[in-house]
Amino acid sequence: MRVIRRLRMGWEPHFFAAELTSVPPFSLFWGSFHSEIGTKPEGEFVCLFVCLFVFTVFAGIGMKSSFVFLLLMSGVVVNIEPTPEAALLYPYGLDKGDSKNPKLDDGTSKRVVLSVPFSFYGKEYETLYVNNNGVISFDTPVKQYTPDPFPLADGRPFVAPYWGDVDNVLGGEIFYRQTTDPALLKLITQHINQYFPSIPFTATWAFVATWDHVAYYDSRSNKGNTFQAALTTNTKTSFVILNYKDIQWTTGVASGGDPKTGLGGTPAHAGFNSGDETNYYNIPGSRTDAIINITTTSNVNVPGRWVFQVNELELIGVPTEVPHAAADKRCWL
Repeated sequence: MRVIRRLRMGWEPHFFAAELTSVPPFSLFWGSFHSEIGTKPEGEFVCLFVCLFVFTVFAGIGMKSSFVFLLLMSGVVVNIEPTPEAALLYPYGLDKGDSKNPKLDDGTSKRVVLSVPFSFYGKEYETLYVNNNGVISFDTPVKQYTPDPFPLADGRPFVAPYWGDVDNVLGGEIFYRQTTDPALLKLITQHINQYFPSIPFTATWAFVATWDHVAYYDSRSNKGNTFQAALTTNTKTSFVILNYKDIQWTTGVASGGDPKTGLGGTPAHAGFNSGDETNYYNIPGSRTDAIINITTTSNVNVPGRWVFQVNELELIGVPTEVPHAAADKRCWL
């Protein structure tokens, strides 16, 4: 390139400026900065330094990143903040050490042996399954795709962040891991202490399962749901945290849903069932069209998050009314 040849010939500001600024988009920078700084040698040096930096960016990392840099330099972009939704989910993915469920309609994870027993309404469980259809079940897998209301007649104990007919063959991934990562446990501990200030708690173990943009059965759309369940304990006290980042569908076609919208039929169910026909909870809106609004509801004043103490029945501030299905944006406290 002419610019490189000029560099090899030595430093000549005026000639170098003419060469460099004849190459788009450096002319934009030269015109803008040059008019502000003036024609003094030191001013031209600043202009050339900026143009050289932009040239390096364009050559090294490509047009998309360079365009962001251009916007930043010109003052168009002055502040970039993470979206609020990003903080709702705990970190997940293969880079976090997660396992991933197979691509299989109505499939499940392999049997997961817990490194720490999880206390769930008076009984300690040492194994669980992450089921594709939005359920974490203890001891036995769950392949049922149309949800039933709690309590269940057959006594199956499980947590249902979003029990519906997921088909990860058509789209999305399902991740899970058990962890003692100090950073994650510290964050979970902070959350539990905030929501349950009267209960002394320091997390020593957690299990995180995440459904990432999963499709519904027989989908004819690109809709996907993203939600998460975190189980945590200090070996005596146990909690379940349910996070709902993005819910776009409620029902698979085999449950009566519309193939184009994923709505109608028998919608998804959220809550938990202890298996004793006494301790259970149905999050308001479950198995109704209103479940689509679960990203805006909460029992801990954090839209899209529901938290329960589950070693014994302790439902803090949970609502019993059913939210409206359409435009209701209230957060239940």
